[in-house]
Amino acid sequence: MTGQIMKRNKEDNMALYSEKVMDHFRNPRNVGVIEDANGIGEVGNAKCGDIMKMYLKIEDDVIKDVKFETFGCGSAIASSSMATELIKGKPVSDAMQLTNKAVAEALDGLPDYKMHCSVLAEEAIRSAIEDYKKSAEKTAQQ
Repeated sequence: MTGQIMKRNKEDNMALYSEKVMDHFRNPRNVGVIEDANGIGEVGNAKCGDIMKMYLKIEDDVIKDVKFETFGCGSAIASSSMATELIKGKPVSDAMQLTNKAVAEALDGLPDYKMHCSVLAEEAIRSAIEDYKKSAEKTAQQ
């Protein structure tokens, strides 16, 4: 009986997530570290324990490469993965405009109680871009 209840609950939970969320969770894109990244951002959510770290390689104000490391739930991993796909190859100015809602929409939605995962993805990207800008300013001043 317990096995059936667990199976039913697992299936019910799976139904809360779109096929895109499940695909980006099971097969995340752009996972890893960029050793020579010129923008790194790390953010976390103390309430749920999710941590995201984004690595950017920016050349001529365009995001040439992006990778992430995420410690968190499936929605956090999927949000990180989708966010990287949305900004890769884009100008920094476009990436700065990325919103958590755009990430969630690209994933065909997230349950309301998981929207904080898309917020973390937005914040991690902005943090990495800010890091890049600070580094660029220091280099320009030298």
